[in-house]
Amino acid sequence: MPGLAGLSPSCPHLLNATLNVVPHGMAILDSDFRYLAINTCLAQSNGLSVSAHLGRTVREVLPGAADRIEELLQHVLSTGLPVIDEVVMDPAIDTAPGTPPEPARCWRASYHPYRDEAGRLRGILALVQDVTLQRQTELQSETHERRLQRLLNTLFAFVGVLLPDGTLIETNQAPLDAAGIGMDAVLGRKFWDCHWWSYDPSVQQQLRESVGLAAKGEVVRFDVVMRSREDGRITTDLMLAPLRDSAGLITHLIASSIDISSRQQSEQELRQSEERFRQAVESSPDGMAMVDVHGRLQMVNGKMVALFGYSREEFLGMTIEMLMPERYRERHPNLRQTFFAQPSAREMAQRRELYARRRDGSEFPVEIGLNPITTSHSQRVLATIVDVTARKAAQLQIERALGEKTALLGEVHHRVKNNLQVVSSLLSLQARHAPPQAQALLEESQRRVKAMALIHQLLYERHDFNEIDLGTYLERLASLLRESMLRGRPHVQLQVHHQHKVALDLQRAVPCGLLVTELVTNALKHAFPDQRSGEVQIILDRDAQGRGRIVVSDNGVGMPAGPALGQARSLGFQLIPLLVDQLQGQLQMSSQQGTRFDVVLHPSDESTQEYRDMP
Repeated sequence: MPGLAGLSPSCPHLLNATLNVVPHGMAILDSDFRYLAINTCLAQSNGLSVSAHLGRTVREVLPGAADRIEELLQHVLSTGLPVIDEVVMDPAIDTAPGTPPEPARCWRASYHPYRDEAGRLRGILALVQDVTLQRQTELQSETHERRLQRLLNTLFAFVGVLLPDGTLIETNQAPLDAAGIGMDAVLGRKFWDCHWWSYDPSVQQQLRESVGLAAKGEVVRFDVVMRSREDGRITTDLMLAPLRDSAGLITHLIASSIDISSRQQSEQELRQSEERFRQAVESSPDGMAMVDVHGRLQMVNGKMVALFGYSREEFLGMTIEMLMPERYRERHPNLRQTFFAQPSAREMAQRRELYARRRDGSEFPVEIGLNPITTSHSQRVLATIVDVTARKAAQLQIERALGEKTALLGEVHHRVKNNLQVVSSLLSLQARHAPPQAQALLEESQRRVKAMALIHQLLYERHDFNEIDLGTYLERLASLLRESMLRGRPHVQLQVHHQHKVALDLQRAVPCGLLVTELVTNALKHAFPDQRSGEVQIILDRDAQGRGRIVVSDNGVGMPAGPALGQARSLGFQLIPLLVDQLQGQLQMSSQQGTRFDVVLHPSDESTQEYRDMP
């Protein structure tokens, strides 16, 4: 600094004038590092006034930066050589209690030896530039870049920065890890020449052309396969976009991509599922149509074309109401809205006859099933439409045949009942002219005939030719027996009790009726001699195993000792074991305080349910 060599601290006015015209911070320090002179620019940078510096040492003024400054100053004094463009930092400035410290200050300083006219080293001339703001800006930029780089490295997606000519200058860690390569393998290379694309020249050419388009301002996006670790392949969705500066000029290109392999696989599986669904719908023997919430047809199968006579093109967009007779159309939209409000798989028919309308206006009976299908975008329903014309015709034919069969069976039972009544009337006529012993036998035969006729009468009345309700039958049979055997005998009662319904087929109902007739007739004839009072009960219930049971009991004189059933001379007693066998039952008899017969009705061994208990 020859221009300052002649200046002396003894000429303060000239020295201060010189210091203050310099645009940068300037100070003169003695060999003890005391401030001899300082300009306003540097004093303000140090945070003190000019007068507060004079006579004070660097350590007193800048205690936080003193170690580094003194090191540099000592080097100048020791060597006599200047120190140029050293960075000096002061960590913080003390502030008032309770307030946060001010940020660190930073200076770029040069220290020159300060000599007098004789060339003697008198001190040090400091030229200092405050670069605190510049340093903070650089640090913030570095921090921002590091933070951005860390953020990019946490992304699984690929993000890269290119120059407009396609040179890759920055990328995140994810694509490097995916390919098993380092940063040096790609930085500085043309994007299309990088490891990820070098497996296929056609892919490289596509990337080269895409970079050219992006450099012209276009945003390019397409799916491309990227090479991964161990020469694997990953399908990615790649986008190249231009990055412009404030003037609108393209300075960089941003390349970004995401792995869509799993999405692509899911889409393929979805397409396969949809194709299977379409094939299943198309191959259905019934008409099937997809309907949206507005009632528009979205899809139909070939059977719908055959049923209604419309082409597939005519179906699409048509409302479902157009396939109905006009008498249904007005109220159907409300029914449709109600269904979509609470969709559930169900049959629309609900046992009502429904009809559809073909293109030519003809109608045909149908059954319709509804199955709601919920997607991420909308609610739809898959309608199954079945033409039941043939089935209704077959059902009508079956019903007609069944009616004819029912009428025929009714007529048969009616004729059998009439014939049996004729036989009963003939027996009654013959009994009038027969001797007393024969008359009693004829009356017994007449009762048996009436018991059989009553079965056919009940079958005819109820139009049910499969089974007889034993409770109803026993009530009617008891009425016949009272009429024929208890006239003039008020001291004897015949009661019927039944709580559970028990049914028998015709084949076993006849022997059951004859058996009960024989047991009741025997009780009324022999249990109450000499005008003795008493009661005969017919009880129908179930035993502990749930089998039907008939009990015929009396409180009369009881059975006399004699031969076993079947060996007695009486025809009725001989018939009882035979009737029990035909009934497929089991008989027990006791004679204590009267006589009691228990008949257990065993279920049939055949697959048809000849005996059943009806709750």
